Amino acid sequence: MSPPFASVYFDCDSTLSSIEGIDELLQFADSALRKDIAELTTQAMNGTLPLAQVYESRLSKLAPNRKQLDAIGEHYCSNLVPDAKATIAALQSLGKSVGIVSGGLLIPVQQVARHLEVPLEHVHAVPLLFHDDGSYQDFDHNSPLWRNGGKVPIVQGAPEAHHPMVFVGDGITDLETKEHVARFIGFGGVVARDAVLKNADYFVHENSLAAILPHVLTAQEVIALSQDPNFSSLLS
Repeated sequence: MSPPFASVYFDCDSTLSSIEGIDELLQFADSALRKDIAELTTQAMNGTLPLAQVYESRLSKLAPNRKQLDAIGEHYCSNLVPDAKATIAALQSLGKSVGIVSGGLLIPVQQVARHLEVPLEHVHAVPLLFHDDGSYQDFDHNSPLWRNGGKVPIVQGAPEAHHPMVFVGDGITDLETKEHVARFIGFGGVVARDAVLKNADYFVHENSLAAILPHVLTAQEVIALSQDPNFSSLLS
């Protein structure tokens, strides 16, 4: 499908931010756990292990508390990919809705959304449950986002006004949305995954999020941005 598109939805880890939140939680784990969990994350992202197979095990071992999640949110925001904030502002200036759909943890992903001024009602990630003292209890098993295919019902359930939709992401769970959105763009600015590179409608290798703009805008929208001093540099 050709533009115009009503919305652009993004993955968070290795797309909006250059880090993987679960990997960042490893700093709070003992050294014996770190290598195993990092390898599980890589396999899940590359599609060689089902996400659900590693998700629960990974979280139960890490048992992140509320304070740690706040720290991860700060890491996300301090490691945004180049031009992330300006690109989202540019899309919104053109009247497009922006959302985030992540298999990451809701609290830190919401911190990214606030920083990028993405409305929280359009932000989807996995909620955690805590004991009264802020220690980890469990994650919300009702969320579809902890398993493969989980992003599909989220994009399908987006407001009607958000369609036709573009989805931008780096991983296998992002690619799973391809048949349910108008256009899927693989983002390789942090890591280029072979399956995503081969199967995306479009793929960008640049590490700037602005590289997606030619693939989501009409010619008229490009002209409008080029004439706006706030955003014209994104198109250079």
